Amino acid sequence: MKVAVVTPVYGNAPTLDELARRVASALDQVDVSWTLRFVVDASPDDSLAVAHGLAVADSRLSVTTLTANVGQNRALLAGLAVAPEGGADAWVCLDADLQDPPEAVPTLLARLAEGDAGVVFAGRRGAYESRSRLLTGTVHRAAMARLTGVPRDAGAFLALDRPSRDTLLTLSPPSIVAGIGAARIRAASVPVVRSPRPSGHSAWTSTARLRQSGRALAWAWRART
Repeated sequence: MKVAVVTPVYGNAPTLDELARRVASALDQVDVSWTLRFVVDASPDDSLAVAHGLAVADSRLSVTTLTANVGQNRALLAGLAVAPEGGADAWVCLDADLQDPPEAVPTLLARLAEGDAGVVFAGRRGAYESRSRLLTGTVHRAAMARLTGVPRDAGAFLALDRPSRDTLLTLSPPSIVAGIGAARIRAASVPVVRSPRPSGHSAWTSTARLRQSGRALAWAWRART
């Protein structure tokens, strides 16, 4: 299996080296060839320089640079749009802040390889954020599940096959999860415990989270009608 991992990067300079090491450690233990693409979303810190340095040291790593900040979901779509040399059989999306554990990626890929689902979500578990953020996130995911039929614990840490990736690029949704639901892609979920952020803080303010949630839910509502 050829696997392409995509991670959006914004303010993540301190975690990129560990992320790359943990992705390599996890995927080198299973029978896959893999690449990791950093999508640097006009990050204000040294993320671009760090990402380029890591890519120079390991040819399996590459960098896409966005000159204007577009947010997590658009950055993921930008990364999914760039196929590695030789293509990929499966694609993985995960965040760069280490809240999404790279060690769970082989589990997602193994579930995807069963063939009955085009997308496998890493179902959110654990106390990885404040209570208020956990509550609002749970409410948003429940509403999205009600609208689209995706699993109630679905988030942007996931593995998907090539047809599902191609469908998402065609739709260009404001939310990866909303796009999967709107396209009625068969989805599964495996529970994955998230980790607290080891450094820094989320770039998503409460207001930005609320706006993104509203956009995604409105898009999903229109897509189903």
